[in-house]
Amino acid sequence: MQKIQADLFKQMLLMGAHNLERNRAAVDALNVFPVPDGDTGTNMNLTLQAVVKAITQVTEPHVGKLAAASATGSLMGARGNSGVILSQLFRGFGRHLQDMPEITALDLVQALVVGTETVYKAVRKPVEGTILTVMRESSQAATKAATKQNELVPTLRVLVEQAEATLAKTPQMLPVLKQAGVVDAGGQGLLCIFKGWLAAAQGEAIAELIPAPAAEPALVAEPTLASAEEIEFGYCTEFLILAPSVGEDALHAELEPLGDSLLVVGDANLLKIHVHTNNPGQALQIGLAYGQLSGIKVENMREQHTALYHANAPEPAAPPKPVGVIAVAVGAGMAEVFTSLGVDAIVTGGQTMNPSTEDLAKAASAVAADQIIILPNNKNIIMAAEQVAEVIDKPVHVIPTRSLPQGLSALMSYSDDPNDLEAMIASMTRNMRQVKSGQVTVAVRDHNGNAGMIKEGDYIGILESDIVVFGAELEQVAYDLAASMVDDESGLLSIFYGEDVTLEVAQSVADRLAAAFPDLELEVRSGGQPIYHFVIAIE
Repeated sequence: MQKIQADLFKQMLLMGAHNLERNRAAVDALNVFPVPDGDTGTNMNLTLQAVVKAITQVTEPHVGKLAAASATGSLMGARGNSGVILSQLFRGFGRHLQDMPEITALDLVQALVVGTETVYKAVRKPVEGTILTVMRESSQAATKAATKQNELVPTLRVLVEQAEATLAKTPQMLPVLKQAGVVDAGGQGLLCIFKGWLAAAQGEAIAELIPAPAAEPALVAEPTLASAEEIEFGYCTEFLILAPSVGEDALHAELEPLGDSLLVVGDANLLKIHVHTNNPGQALQIGLAYGQLSGIKVENMREQHTALYHANAPEPAAPPKPVGVIAVAVGAGMAEVFTSLGVDAIVTGGQTMNPSTEDLAKAASAVAADQIIILPNNKNIIMAAEQVAEVIDKPVHVIPTRSLPQGLSALMSYSDDPNDLEAMIASMTRNMRQVKSGQVTVAVRDHNGNAGMIKEGDYIGILESDIVVFGAELEQVAYDLAASMVDDESGLLSIFYGEDVTLEVAQSVADRLAAAFPDLELEVRSGGQPIYHFVIAIE
């Protein structure tokens, strides 16, 4: 029976990340719609790069601590639904292995089973024929194999073979995959990871880790600077406690008297602490009582302030408001519209550029508000947004907006000082459902769908999540899409044109619609969004 030491375990995690990075573009290409937003591979890759960063900071030769670091790293770096699902897999995986300095093949695959169970609990409506099925069937098959022969390479071979077999049958399980002629993208990404593990177990080495592609920076609210004299607690103190012998709540209570801006997050494997204090040594001493410290950083904020304050000449800090809101959007025009409706911070993101949980958490922390509302404005960002509440020390409420128009509609009921927060959130949620959302983009490959045979290069009009019109002329497709959205209850039609569309083209579409629907109020704005030539909303 082979024992898996920390060095080999670490190499497996690194090789899994490396193999996914090498195949990222191929995973992205497995998109059921022919739209230029296939980003499953990119999201999984960026999530795993956060794992790579986390485990490379672990110096102790301990499998459990590496597994714990992978769980924490994936949580903070999770992007998109596929990345969040992967982070939940690592979360359960790390929980099972946290106390094991070395493991066997059986321990490894049992941890995958626990991770899979964690994923199924986290996903509200599990859909078979996806990464979940690949995860479940492969980990179960590998567990049976390891029970009979507790050796690493044979077990991982079974893991990979079953993942391949399950992935191959995903088109038979999900009609949308069969119609598109592809296997599940998330399952393919998971298979790449497992193949990397097997390669490492067989002695293959990583010549050079390929760096993750640069992500779009998150645009967050600028923190307001007080004067140096007004900084009550002068040292920004951060550290990690490895394998802590204390819980989050108890440690938070013990550190709270030392200062402000206190953040204690993590789990039984690792706690991350951030506090502004005048006695960093005392904060570190408290941490030392509960485990080994790592990642210690102490910065004198009064010294930092001098350069920042004179460079920026800020206004005095305003007191925090009861409720702030951040929104995910891309395009200068879109950002301007959201800001005009009261949004405190815009996180750059959308199709092909899903922000991570950490990006959203930084934005939420930077907003001077006691509570935060997040508008993800994309179905693939909702799960990452929902994890923000786990990593910041203020209440977070996610309105599950799936499009930019839904986010704008939700803001019609927003107030930064509501009389009844729960009632306002319920009203925002109702509002988002009262708008129809359409987008126009270009097909990146041939596609035979419900709307007909689409050729690569055709413009396609998408209503909610269905392609309803397509054609060779952009203006015609935009008009046909908008016209299909109008009904007897329609009052306002808003057209946001993208960065590749001129005002003249957008106005031409609007003029045709005005002639066809004279009772409909029309609004044309520059959204500046990439990928989608038009975003259309009807209320």
